[in-house]
Amino acid sequence: MAGLAETGSNPDVDLLYDINGLAKDAPRWFDRVVEIVGEYGLLVALVLVVVGCWWGVRRRGEDDAAVTVAALIWAPLAAAIAVLVNIPIRGFVERPRPFLDHQGLEVLVSGKTDYSFVSDHATITMAMGVGLFVANRKFGLVGIGIALVEGFCRVYMGVHYPTDVVGGFALGTAVALLLSPLAMALLTPVTRAVEGSGWGGVLIRARGAGSGGAGSSGAGRGAVVPGGRAEAEAGAGERDLAA
Repeated sequence: MAGLAETGSNPDVDLLYDINGLAKDAPRWFDRVVEIVGEYGLLVALVLVVVGCWWGVRRRGEDDAAVTVAALIWAPLAAAIAVLVNIPIRGFVERPRPFLDHQGLEVLVSGKTDYSFVSDHATITMAMGVGLFVANRKFGLVGIGIALVEGFCRVYMGVHYPTDVVGGFALGTAVALLLSPLAMALLTPVTRAVEGSGWGGVLIRARGAGSGGAGSSGAGRGAVVPGGRAEAEAGAGERDLAA
């Protein structure tokens, strides 16, 4: 399986040369920016997006805040699991980096000696982006957009084939979505317990944050956590009956 793309006569390699060829025509400073952004910057940006989403949920104090926070915790966990799943995939495929088999590439990052398929960076960013989308559509779309830019950067930098990136996107999406029900079933009770505790409740809701009205309705429209809104409404109904 090491010879997934060993000649320049297929679309994967052609697209590699087309995208990486942009680096040859760009100014050196721009290539340097892409190198930093593609290697570290977009990963940091995604972490900041997750933190920003959590901060907004905490500040608004929605009825289903604990469910949304559980989904936000799942986003980086999904990325970590996806990278672990990628370890045996890389060992099975054993695809060399493109610059080892193809001449004339502009390689912006040196020292890459591991296998190429699938891209860890593409896997991590897409898993986090999709995990974010499970929690909140708006922030999730931003996260997925960052993942797409990351994938482009990896090919631009000459360290991955386009299919390495597509494979990473598929792996990250599959892990984030397929394991999401199990992850939510395990994480939601934990975040609800933290929410009800005196010491950790501020991690879920800011002090004095509201728990109803328009803020909660907006959360329901923005969140796509399966059953999250329904659970919040059911809990409210039970409290009314008890009263």
